[in-house]
Amino acid sequence: MWYVAHTYSGYENTVKASIEKAIENRNMTDLIHEVSIPMETVTEITDNGPKTVERKVFPGYVLVKMVMTDDTWHLVRNVRGVTGFVGSGNKPIPLTEDEIAAMGVEKREVVVGYEVGDNVKITDGALESFLGVVEEIDLDHSKVRVVVSMFGRETPVELDLDQVELIQP
Repeated sequence: MWYVAHTYSGYENTVKASIEKAIENRNMTDLIHEVSIPMETVTEITDNGPKTVERKVFPGYVLVKMVMTDDTWHLVRNVRGVTGFVGSGNKPIPLTEDEIAAMGVEKREVVVGYEVGDNVKITDGALESFLGVVEEIDLDHSKVRVVVSMFGRETPVELDLDQVELIQP
């Protein structure tokens, strides 16, 4: 499960390095799997023109994927710069699957059984059971654009990848 550790602002990289070093020193790689600082690439306009920079999505926070035990809690909690976990009192609350997906922390491999040009059936949502043709697949955003025929018109509709299925010929 992913947990969120609160840090002093500006200490995120130091905290990440310290946790990773402590994991190795105490041989806890089987309990603490990954430490992450979500980053985004932003283009800033400066006097010298546009400049691309990496920026922390959540300043003051470090994400830790671990099995929560007394030992792992103490290891992370006692790293210099960590002020605590996000949760109530001393009980950290893990992130939900939806929160993890929204942050893009874990890239999940999406396998779709259809390609551009395939005939598909919409399986969920307002247009459930409509038939259409795949026009575009956007794996980065987990979206598919399907052209459906509504009221005698061809209409492109954007759906989640799992809202359509291939029609077997």
